[in-house]
Amino acid sequence: MGTPYSDIKWSNSERKFLESFTSPWSVQEYLDSIDYNPDYECRSPRYVMERKKAHCFEGALFAAAVLDFLGFKPLIVDMKAWNDDDHVIAVFRQDGCWGAIAKSNFTTLRFREPVYRSLRELIMSYFEFYFNVNGEKTLRSYSLPFDLTSFNSRNWAITDEDLEYIGDKIESLHHFPVVTDKMANNLNRASKLVISAGLLGSDEKGLFRPKN
Repeated sequence: MGTPYSDIKWSNSERKFLESFTSPWSVQEYLDSIDYNPDYECRSPRYVMERKKAHCFEGALFAAAVLDFLGFKPLIVDMKAWNDDDHVIAVFRQDGCWGAIAKSNFTTLRFREPVYRSLRELIMSYFEFYFNVNGEKTLRSYSLPFDLTSFNSRNWAITDEDLEYIGDKIESLHHFPVVTDKMANNLNRASKLVISAGLLGSDEKGLFRPKN
C-alpha cells in the first residue's frame, strides 16, 4: 500500500477495514459484493461501509476514497447519457495508463484494467456496453477527472451530509462528446444476448425506464 494521498480522518476501525484493500481490483471486488442502492440519495463512503450498499455515484466516491487511502489521487469522471442514467466512475493511473472502478446495475459498466493510454480511450471502452434496458446505446459525453480533494474541507468521505453538491459540481463541468448527432441516429441496438449479460443480477428497482 502507498502513502494515503490526503489526510481523511478515518476512525481506527475504518482504517483497519481500508487496510484490507491491496489494489484497485480489490476495491472493485468489494463493490461487486455489496447490494445496489436504488434510492435517490448520495451518501459518503463512510455510509457505504456501514450500510454495505451503493449506487454508481456512491460507488465511485467510495472507490475514490479507497484509492486515496492506497496513495492514488481521488478522481471521478462523469459520463452523460441520452435516455438513460448518467454514470460516474473512479479513475486511476498506473504506468501512465488509465483504469477505472465502478459500481453499476449493469455488469458491463464496471472495472477497466489500467491499459488505456488516454482518458478518451478509457471512456470509449464503455461505449458498446453502455445501453438502456431497450438496448439503445446511450453514452454521449464525458468530463475530465475531478479531484475530490477540492471538497476535503467538507469531509466528503466521512460526512453525514448528502453529497448531491458533488453531483452538481461534476454536472457543471465541460463534457466532451463521444459521437456526433449523425452517428447517434445511426446506432444499432445491443443484441438480446448482450442485454441479458448486462442485466445479470441487476436490481429491478434501480433500473432506468427509458422513454419510448
